[in-house]
Amino acid sequence: MAVSLQGISYTCFGLSYLLALLLELARLLWPRPIWRPLALTWGFVGLFTHTVYLAWNPPTPAMPAGALLILAWVLAMFYLYGTVHYPKQAWAVFVLPLIIGLIALSFTLLNSTSASASFRVPTWLTGEHFWGALHGSLILLAAVGVSVGFLSSVMYLIQARRLRNKVNPGRVVPMLSLERLETMNRRAVNLAFPLLTAGLLVGSLLAPPPGDDWLSVKILSTAGLWVVFLVLLYLRYGANVPPRRIAMLSIATFGLMLLALGTAHPFAVGGSK
Repeated sequence: MAVSLQGISYTCFGLSYLLALLLELARLLWPRPIWRPLALTWGFVGLFTHTVYLAWNPPTPAMPAGALLILAWVLAMFYLYGTVHYPKQAWAVFVLPLIIGLIALSFTLLNSTSASASFRVPTWLTGEHFWGALHGSLILLAAVGVSVGFLSSVMYLIQARRLRNKVNPGRVVPMLSLERLETMNRRAVNLAFPLLTAGLLVGSLLAPPPGDDWLSVKILSTAGLWVVFLVLLYLRYGANVPPRRIAMLSIATFGLMLLALGTAHPFAVGGSK
């Protein structure tokens, strides 16, 4: 019964975001003044129901489904801010599919055999203690930065291809300039790296002594994410690599982040001490 109720809740805000996306696409294909307020309305409905669900069913970032759902909620606020702040840009067309995808992945993991198995979380991972909450918050904020870097990179590559092929701007989806997108990516990476570093340091201090759990997919992928970030910063500031390659590496970094968030925390299995 619990899974059914959770499914209805997921469906509620998931469909709201989907309707907002369809209305945004309609605004691009058949420009009419009515599409924008309707799309924003359904976007706000999605964020409201999403927030209510999280308030009544607070997830733990230690579980993959919870981490992805919280990340989708933060990006939903980012989507609404960007849509209002850049009314002439097709902001929602790029952000909403990511939000919907994270929600779908969260729901799939929630109802998978591994996610629905016995899963007891020690107090430092649930956020009941200050340092546990700090660890989870830092990792989550770093994930937001990676997601923003991913979105800006996708838009950068599309916009660069348009300019290279001399596509008429009036016949394609409007987007920010290459300079604005490159700046967005740079700021996202610059903010995410120290947040991820601090989160890993706090987590390593709270975790049990090194053992087999330290070789889990989640731990290795998170550590790998930090190394990729370090390479990304070196390529940008040390090697002066072209923005196009930075954008491609940022997209790959997002995939590694999904792997890290989509696997169960090894220190959260087996109960608290």
